[in-house]
Amino acid sequence: MRAYVRIFPAAHGIITYQYHKKRKTQTHIPFKNMADNKEKLFTQFPPVSYDTWRAKVDADLKGVPFEKKLVWRTNEGFNVQPMYRRDDIADLKTTDSLPGEFPYVRGTRDNNNWLTRQEILATDPAEANKAALDVLQKGVNSLGFKVKEPSAEAIATLLNGIDLKAVEVNFTCCPTKASALARLLVDYLKANNAADSFHGSIDFNPYKRAFRHGAEIDKDQVVADAKLMLSICAPVKGLRCLAVDSVVFCNSGAYIFQELGFALAWGAEWLTLLTDAGVSATEVADRIKFNMGISSNYFMELAKFRAARMLWAQIVEKYDGSKESARMMAHALTSTFNQTIYDAHVNLLRSQTEAMSAALAGVDSITVTPFDTPYKTPDEFSERIARNQQLLLKEESHLDKVVDPAGGSYYVETLTVSIAAEAWKLFLDIDAKGGFTACVNSGEVQQAVNTSSAKRHQDMARRKEILLGTNQYPNFNEFAAEKIERTEGCSKEGSCGCAKGGDASKALATARMASDFEALRLATEAAANRPKVFMLTIGNLAMRLARAQFSSNFFGCAGYEIIDNIGFDTVEQGIAAALEKRADVVVLCSSDDEYATYAPEAYKLLDGKAEFVVAGAPACTDDLKALGIENFIHVRSNVLETLQQFNSRLLK
Repeated sequence: MRAYVRIFPAAHGIITYQYHKKRKTQTHIPFKNMADNKEKLFTQFPPVSYDTWRAKVDADLKGVPFEKKLVWRTNEGFNVQPMYRRDDIADLKTTDSLPGEFPYVRGTRDNNNWLTRQEILATDPAEANKAALDVLQKGVNSLGFKVKEPSAEAIATLLNGIDLKAVEVNFTCCPTKASALARLLVDYLKANNAADSFHGSIDFNPYKRAFRHGAEIDKDQVVADAKLMLSICAPVKGLRCLAVDSVVFCNSGAYIFQELGFALAWGAEWLTLLTDAGVSATEVADRIKFNMGISSNYFMELAKFRAARMLWAQIVEKYDGSKESARMMAHALTSTFNQTIYDAHVNLLRSQTEAMSAALAGVDSITVTPFDTPYKTPDEFSERIARNQQLLLKEESHLDKVVDPAGGSYYVETLTVSIAAEAWKLFLDIDAKGGFTACVNSGEVQQAVNTSSAKRHQDMARRKEILLGTNQYPNFNEFAAEKIERTEGCSKEGSCGCAKGGDASKALATARMASDFEALRLATEAAANRPKVFMLTIGNLAMRLARAQFSSNFFGCAGYEIIDNIGFDTVEQGIAAALEKRADVVVLCSSDDEYATYAPEAYKLLDGKAEFVVAGAPACTDDLKALGIENFIHVRSNVLETLQQFNSRLLK
């Protein structure tokens, strides 16, 4: 017996459902204390209609349009309201099923015991096995081996001492070596009587070379290789071998609906290609594993996984696959796109909320990317922290004890349907253009993701998207160049030939969102001088302090030395102090009304001995520009472009 708790509006109290697994019945049991106190608690709050609430809000907005002030337009193409009500989900079907029931929007299982996975580089099989046995004693129950050169000896060494009944084992390798790895693994499992109990995957992804290098995909070869993988893996029922690695879109800057839409199109492509080749849809679906990314958009990501299961189940059904095979196997990986080199420990906060989204969404397994991944190969410390992030969610937050806690939430249920609708539009568009492979070969998939990535980099430059510690509230005095290690990747000279014949214009973008700002700071670190930025604070106390803080954060994004001040009595006093400090940039921080007087005086006294900047966009801007003052920084400034210009003039 398992219990599921759903929280309803106040007027309905809290209701517990006891779900009897065998009988599939539910008993309604009100909480006694809540029932006893219901009248006392809620008679003080009479029901309020939406119209009454809306009238009050409109009055408080004092003429500002409701839609402009309170309605949020998402990058996914739909609006988010400030409040959701029971009426918003009255006609939705997402609440009609229980966890573990088709179409699996509420989860593919009647529990939330997701697997905690850790990735292990298996260059040295003996060392990798040692590492695996160690982490299995520390809360991990899913392993991900990254294999370079598969061999019978390597497989035997890697799996030595691992209880294959209790541990999920996954393998990643070059697509050209996937069939060889599969054959060796199956032979090992059969020889060790583990074929029936094994559960895991081989990440066969023939599209990897297209996304990484822009190489053309031969559809006929994909079908031949996939059929070979299926035939090799047939003796091991729990071995999934057809990958849908949509995490690559997430890590390249795709929006959530794009990752989901392309993931569904990719999965449907496996079904189309292989059913056309005579394989049953059930057999194909049983072998597909989705490896999906998790961005920091907390509720959106939670809704994404719920929508993914729902849509995938219906796709498999349309291909005449069984309802059992329509259960999406989803592994979630926290994003690398939003990780940073500077203030890297903030990556822990990002990945923790990401992992929480996936856990609450009911995924099958999670990998938390170590916080130091952007600048080095993760070490024992960062891997331990990443591992423990999941264990905290289980052992202290008890998220594994609740199935689909978001079920029935007006907001999440609405998001689920909205994201599903936008992803479905993209899915249909891909289908109408010939399917996933055709759109990959034309570069349309990559172009769509790269366009989104460019938009997000632009939003980052203008602070429409914030990365704490990078484009907002940077640690001025942090230096990172020395901690960066270069890691080897797949080169054009690689023996596997993955990069041969590639078109770089059709490859996915790889730059993290923070990369442009990091380049600024690394250039500052490499320069012979570190520019000094002096805050000339004068006049209105509140305005000068606020603008000094804004300006400090602004120039701190380039790693400049910030010299802040409480305030000066005269402009002459401030300029003298700036020259004494040998400032490279002097920022005038005052109120708009006072700039008309202070700015011309300060500019004249400075006399070109340093860059002169006005913090703000005062009404007298044109007058100041006429005097020769060119630099103004404010909330509408492109922070990145402005700092790039300063770097070009100041760094030696």
